[in-house]
Amino acid sequence: MLDLLQGIRVVSFNHFLFGPMGIQALADLGADVIMVEPPEGAFQRRWSSGDLWHDGQGMLHMCANRNKRSIALDLKPAKGREIALSLIDGADVVAENFRPGVMDKLGFSYDALKARKPSLIYASASGYGPDGPYAQRPGQDLLAQALFGLMAITGQRETGPRPVGVSAVDHHGAALFAMGILAALVRRERTGQGCRVDTSLMQAALDLQAESLTAWLNAPQRPATVSAHRHVGGWYYAAPYGVYATRDGHVALSLSPLRALAEAVDDPRLAAYSDRDAWTRQDEIGDVIAARLKTETFAQWSPRLEAAGVWHARVQTYADLIDDPQVDHARALVTVDGAGATGAPVTLVNHPVRYDGKAAAVRLPPQRLGAQTAEVLGELGFGAAEIAALARERVVRLDEG
Repeated sequence: MLDLLQGIRVVSFNHFLFGPMGIQALADLGADVIMVEPPEGAFQRRWSSGDLWHDGQGMLHMCANRNKRSIALDLKPAKGREIALSLIDGADVVAENFRPGVMDKLGFSYDALKARKPSLIYASASGYGPDGPYAQRPGQDLLAQALFGLMAITGQRETGPRPVGVSAVDHHGAALFAMGILAALVRRERTGQGCRVDTSLMQAALDLQAESLTAWLNAPQRPATVSAHRHVGGWYYAAPYGVYATRDGHVALSLSPLRALAEAVDDPRLAAYSDRDAWTRQDEIGDVIAARLKTETFAQWSPRLEAAGVWHARVQTYADLIDDPQVDHARALVTVDGAGATGAPVTLVNHPVRYDGKAAAVRLPPQRLGAQTAEVLGELGFGAAEIAALARERVVRLDEG
């Protein structure tokens, strides 16, 4: 069990994926994360990726809410807000990903909480930042991919823009969210000073494209299009860098000299292309490679590519990942007892970093709504009768599982 953030308490007003996943990283490291949800549950409990449900729990909830305690609390009545403020008084970090202004209306603005507790770290994740012309627009991964270039560079010229197959902006934004909070915690350790941390889907989307954007912005003549080539995986890569069909699947070819590839696939046409051609004639070269590789299987090609020093990999499906020896060695996927209706085991993607060789542990699987409401209220000094009264008044919701 990792205790790098032991003693740090985070009060999390987060929903969907961006915010919860970022705060999950802190929970994995040992922070005490109290997840504040409305009595009906946060959005991630009511919508599931692929419309797939496991033991009564949705995938969106399960992938981003382990190692957190859940309190179901109505913030509209004064009693609910008073309880939230009591939680915040004992917190090191308050984190939220509502649209700008929502926390202000509840009385939990940065200025109000900073005046109450100057050492507090207030972390906000939004679509486009706390202000500016887009601040009140709906912020969502697909929209960010569309607005900020990711669809354009992923799509091909023949087929048009295409989104990445996962919520890549949410996932990267979550990592930036956690990074910003950790940086603020380090400064507070040195100075005692609190901090406002702001991350956004917009900046996460741009940051994902740092290599591509830097190349385009500083090109002597900016390319007219940034769509990917037919086979080469990006406008700013040289052939053969991309994905090609074999007789029984697909192979990814990385950065490799065309002469080495010509030797591996026994096609002298590739050796005739210059290094400059690799940057300017990607579609033509890609078509030559594609025609050759589809004639044999991956198992036939791989030893030849290996011998010629051509970096390559078989394109694996999710079914392949289950048996991948490196995935297994790293314990990148972990199965633990769940907290759903029957406690059925759940398999999760593990925390992606090791510390002194140790992987993070799942102390708490994603919890049922309000699983720790009574526990957390007890820590704030509420007695059993008071907690029961709050539940009757629907200020809080207790776990009924």
